[in-house]
Amino acid sequence: MSETGDARLRVDLVTIFPDVVEAYAATSVLGRARRAGILDVRVHDLRQGADDPRRSVDDTPFGGGAGMVLAPGPVFQAIERFAPPRPLFLLSPAGRRFDQRLARDLAGAGGFSLLCGRYEGVDQRVADHLVDGELSIGDYVLAGGELAALVVLEAVCRLVPGVLGNAASPGEESHALGLLEYPQYTRPASFRGYGVPEILLSGDHGRIARWRHAESLRRTLERRPDLIAARGGLSEAEVHLLAEHGYRGGAAIAGAEQAPAEASAQPSEE
Repeated sequence: MSETGDARLRVDLVTIFPDVVEAYAATSVLGRARRAGILDVRVHDLRQGADDPRRSVDDTPFGGGAGMVLAPGPVFQAIERFAPPRPLFLLSPAGRRFDQRLARDLAGAGGFSLLCGRYEGVDQRVADHLVDGELSIGDYVLAGGELAALVVLEAVCRLVPGVLGNAASPGEESHALGLLEYPQYTRPASFRGYGVPEILLSGDHGRIARWRHAESLRRTLERRPDLIAARGGLSEAEVHLLAEHGYRGGAAIAGAEQAPAEASAQPSEE
């Protein structure tokens, strides 16, 4: 928990492994921001919602099947006891795909909460009548929601002003503008015969900025063309910028058809 009452963002996490989540949330930029009072991150033990001596939170599924399911009683009671800020999201592979746009929205929301699933799933009544939505970090299945919750926590909190040392960093990273980030280099200028692009050593910040933009476009075209389609293709200026830096493949998708762009954007709207 932050040391002051004026944190810019409060995030509550509810899990059966509070020590694991708390250990990560106490380190690095998250830990520093919490200690500075910028973030108010509270980690709650889901088992405190259980009312039996063993603090059980799961049971066998109706209809049979392998594994156990998080029962509604302990989950509802834990949320009612902790009263975490809304919206409350359940981490689930069936949820809305978490992306940078949603991270920005949550960073400015003032507060939200994350409920970590476990076992074979969570009783559907939790999803239907308790939480405000479900979030997924990708099309794969984890043993529980803790790692997914930490992904969401870090992605959102680093966008809060004051959390990162360099205020410009979030705006220059991959996905911030719908593009992948340009390549980065540091000293030495030559390492085992591998050099740094000469333009980065020129001191000409205007040329460097244009090169970085061209590299972002090039990387995105080669690795994530769906992101270019989602932007509606390349602008004429971007095609010229790519050509200026020796990349000729951009003209082929300039002004890409809107149908692919709309199809690519739809999942993040669900």
